[in-house]
Amino acid sequence: MAYKNLQSFIDELDKRGELKRIKKEVSPHLEITEIVDRVSKKYGPALLFENVKGSDYPVLINAFGTYERMALALGSESIDTKAKELEDLIDWGFSQMVKLDIGSFFPKAKWARLFFPSKVLKAPCQQIINHNPDLNQLPVLTCWPGDGGPFFTLPLVITKDPETGSQNMGMYRMQVYDSTTTGMHWHLHKDGAHYYQKYKKKGDVMPVSVVLGDDPAVTYSATAPLPEGISELFFAGYLRGKPVETVKCITNDLLVPANAEFVLEGYVDPNEPLKTEGPFGDHTGYYSLQDQYPVFHVTCITHRKNPVFPATVVGQPPMEDCYMAKATERLFLPLLKKMLPEIVDMNLPLEGVFHNCAILSIRKRYAGHVHKVLYALWGLGQMMYTKMIIIVDHDVDVQDLSKVMWKVFNNIDGSRDLILSEGPLDALDHASPRSRFGTRIGIDATKKGPLDNHHRPWPDDIVMSEEVKNKIDSIWKELELD
Repeated sequence: MAYKNLQSFIDELDKRGELKRIKKEVSPHLEITEIVDRVSKKYGPALLFENVKGSDYPVLINAFGTYERMALALGSESIDTKAKELEDLIDWGFSQMVKLDIGSFFPKAKWARLFFPSKVLKAPCQQIINHNPDLNQLPVLTCWPGDGGPFFTLPLVITKDPETGSQNMGMYRMQVYDSTTTGMHWHLHKDGAHYYQKYKKKGDVMPVSVVLGDDPAVTYSATAPLPEGISELFFAGYLRGKPVETVKCITNDLLVPANAEFVLEGYVDPNEPLKTEGPFGDHTGYYSLQDQYPVFHVTCITHRKNPVFPATVVGQPPMEDCYMAKATERLFLPLLKKMLPEIVDMNLPLEGVFHNCAILSIRKRYAGHVHKVLYALWGLGQMMYTKMIIIVDHDVDVQDLSKVMWKVFNNIDGSRDLILSEGPLDALDHASPRSRFGTRIGIDATKKGPLDNHHRPWPDDIVMSEEVKNKIDSIWKELELD
């Protein structure tokens, strides 16, 4: 299902009773955060603040804040249903590669072309054009008391590779410095930072446009860990079953989603000194520290008539971003299993805030198999940030944290089953002695045997016989224990 724009998604949420309209005046300085934090911790509704102090624009927040709304954002009845659809597509693609069946591949390739972004000459996002921008007119949130200032928390940052011309869309928070400048918090490992270094080497100014609000599939796609070379807008087109319409910006050559609520057009000058950004109350539940980042200069703001300003609040989980991360876990597991077919399932627990813990079940077949999986995962894109990876046997339900911890607490020997590896860490990690680099740990909680140089008998799990369980099932109601 494709939503025409963010406001059509709002209408759908309203129709389903998933939206609460807040008419009382509230401040974007801390007050909205406190309200949202209480609601998100109760698995509550999306919130539309219609009377925001100091701004003419309503604020939508917590729109992705449940599993059901996250699935709805992807146009599906459940996240698992969407994941199965993607898995079937990946299975088909790999089968054709193996068969080299060009005849079968061509129709599917033609079908895939339906999802490439299209280009229009006039767009709703350019109904209003302001060449004298003032960021202070936008209801940008100051989320937590220790924040360095107001931050855009749901921006879709669009940049272009100066060598290939390909565009990237990522989500990087942006601290507002004044009426026309913000920080650009792209980490060293992100595409935006990579392009920035290319512009710096060439000595050129880097065009940047920032989109605020669109079909939620477009917003989600900016967060997706796509393989290099796969367009986020193409992926969004696939998710929504319809290509994303784009339009050329007014003051630069970047293409942006035509149905966006707001577009901030501008540039980053790589020759300009970096500026202090932060602190920021982050999704880890801690403040990320101040650091030096490039400055984004806003030269023009365009928006549709009567736009809605999208935002999110991050902090100690569970919060809205957790459900976006769980969608990523489910959607990208099929691709991970194609690269590592021994994997059965994966859980990125909310408490691990995406990059601090991953739990995987595998079918272990040979000596060192767990080590092979660990090092393969630490070599894959954003998985390289994962500080702790727990590996359990194929028959352990990784979604049951109690069962996983039972295995961890009972199945490990410290000298054998704790595997340490040094490597890159997320810039938000505060525990490592060095910024962006530290020690990651793998925990082998699988059963052990001779292949693991374990020559003592390994005990069986205690499991009741099926005959007895079926007998008790048949008389359970008579026992009146429910």
